[in-house]
Amino acid sequence: MSGEEPSESEELVKVEMLTPNSRGVNTIVKVVSKGEVRSVTGRDYSVRRVADALVGDETACIYMTLWDDKIDAINEEATLRINNGYINLFRGNMRLNIGKYGSYELVEDSPITEVNTENNLSDKRYEQERRFNRGGGRGGYGDRSGGYGGRGGGGYGDRGGGRSGGYQRRRY
Repeated sequence: MSGEEPSESEELVKVEMLTPNSRGVNTIVKVVSKGEVRSVTGRDYSVRRVADALVGDETACIYMTLWDDKIDAINEEATLRINNGYINLFRGNMRLNIGKYGSYELVEDSPITEVNTENNLSDKRYEQERRFNRGGGRGGYGDRSGGYGGRGGGGYGDRGGGRSGGYQRRRY
């Protein structure tokens, strides 16, 4: 580490202690490898770059998702101090994320000599909670106005009920 110690509120956690519900993650990891850069279209139809990096410490490793400019800024063999990161599930596998409220710093004198790649937390599959009606809609003709179809989904064009296999809120 580069001389500064974390405060009590920023206790460092080892990678093996991470769970699918981990939030406010403060840890030090070493980048083992970076995957290929892919282009994805966001919800706002903007095209963004994304890549996975395998990171870890002496206890375990996990894939970390890198977006846009962070892909080029983080290199293999670099050691990072991650502040306020979080874990999410991507296709049932854990991923470490920095996010917009988190940050990272490059650590000059790495305290990590070897990464335990045998214990990859991203290899374990978790059951994801299903998210129904992500549009938050009220039904209607694909809008959120509560028109035809009323509250709770089930209107035409809604992601919720109305179509086979969808979720429809029960009215009592």
